[in-house]
Amino acid sequence: MRVQWANAIGPPGEEAAASATADQGSGQGGNLSLLRNHNASLVLDLLRKAGEDGISRPEIADYTGLTPQAVSKITARLRQAGLLAEAGRHPSTGGKPRTALRLEPSAAYAVGVQLDRDEMTALLLDLSGSRVATRAVSADLGAGPDVVTDQVADQVRALLAQSLGGGPGGRPARARVAGFPDVGERTRARQEREGLVDPVDEGGESGESDEGAARVLGVGVAMPGPLDHRAGVPLRVTGYPEWDGYRLRDELAGRLGLPVALDKDTNAAALGILLQGESGSFAYVHLGTGIGAGLVLEGAVYRGVRTGAGEFGHQVVQLDGPSCACGKRGCLEALCLAAIARGDVAEAARVLAVGVTNLAELLDIDQVLLGGRAVAAAEAEFVRGVRAALRSRTRLMVAPAGGSAYRIAEGAAQLVLAPVFGRTEAPAGLRMH
Repeated sequence: MRVQWANAIGPPGEEAAASATADQGSGQGGNLSLLRNHNASLVLDLLRKAGEDGISRPEIADYTGLTPQAVSKITARLRQAGLLAEAGRHPSTGGKPRTALRLEPSAAYAVGVQLDRDEMTALLLDLSGSRVATRAVSADLGAGPDVVTDQVADQVRALLAQSLGGGPGGRPARARVAGFPDVGERTRARQEREGLVDPVDEGGESGESDEGAARVLGVGVAMPGPLDHRAGVPLRVTGYPEWDGYRLRDELAGRLGLPVALDKDTNAAALGILLQGESGSFAYVHLGTGIGAGLVLEGAVYRGVRTGAGEFGHQVVQLDGPSCACGKRGCLEALCLAAIARGDVAEAARVLAVGVTNLAELLDIDQVLLGGRAVAAAEAEFVRGVRAALRSRTRLMVAPAGGSAYRIAEGAAQLVLAPVFGRTEAPAGLRMH
C-alpha cells in the first residue's frame, strides 16, 4: 500500500480540514496543519543531524519542545511512510533503554546539476544528503539554450538509470513528488496543467512497481548568473546573451517530468555550506570560469529583491581598466581572470582581495570562504594573498571553502532537499501557485 508522503508530514483529509476550521474559528490566524508540517520538518531535521546513530523520541521532545504524544504521532506517520527506521537502543538514565530512530536515506532522492560555461556535472543525493552517483561531461553554454537543455536532460536520465534503474524509454522510474506539498505536489499540479509533465498514473497502468519506484523529489540546477530564481529564467549571462529570458526551469521540467529549481551556482554552494553547519553571516566567493559570490546573512541565503544579489565579479575596481564581457570596463572578473591566464596568482589574489574588502566593509560579514577550480589549483596562495591584503583593513576571517569537489552540484540538489527539513525559505525556485 502506498502511503502519501503528505500524510506523513501533515494531517490528511478531514483532519486537516478540521484543523483549518478550528483555526479560523479561534481567531488566532494560525493554521494548525501548517504548524504540523513545520513540526514534522523539525523532527526530520533532527534525524538528519543525528546520522546513523539516530535519536530517541524523548530526545526529540527535549530538542524540539514538542510533547511526547506529538512526537509519537509524528514519528509514527514518518515511519509508516518509510522515512525513518529504528537504529538500535540508546542508554537511559532510568528504566529500559530507549529506541533510537534514524532517517532512511533511500526514502527519497534529489538530483543536482552544475551547469558551467564549459562543463556539466550531475549527481544524485539521497535523503541524508550523501552522494549516490555522479556524472561529469564537457558542455558549452554557447551551443544554445535548447541544445544544452537537451544535454542536461540526457545526463539526468542517464544518472537515474545508472543509480536507481530507469523506466520505459530511458525515463527515470516514476517520481514520487506528492509527499512534501511545498516541494512537489503543487509544482507538479501546475506543471501538469501547463502540459510540462505527464500526469502521475495513480492506477499503475505504466507497469512500474509502485513499491520499488524511486522517490525522486526533483532536480536543482545551478548555473552562472545573473538569473531570476523565482521565475526560473537566466538573464544576461556574461558572454552568452542568447540565454537571456530562456525558460530553463520549465523547459527542463517538461523534458524530465520532474519539478525543477534554478539558482545561481554561488547561491547553491552557499546553501550547501550553510546546511553543513556554518552559521552567522558569510560569503562564498567562487573563482572559476567567472567570479561570483553567494551571500548568507544572519543564517539565510540572501538573493536580493530580484534574486540577483552576488554579482561580485562585475564591480568596477579600475575605471580605465580593460573591457569586460559584461560590457563594462575594469571589472574585478576581467582583471582577476587575466592575471590567472598569465600565471600571476599573486596579482589575481591582490585583485580579488580588493573586491572582498569592499564586500566585507559593505555587509559587515563574519568570514569569506574561497572556492572554485582556480582557487583549488592554488588554494594556499589565494588564501594567503587575500588575507595579507585584508590584514590592515579588516579582521575578516578568510578560509578555503573546502569540502567536496562537487560543492555546487550538491548545493543544487539541496535546493530540492532542504525545504523537506525546514532548512530554507519556501522554495521560490519551484514557483508555488
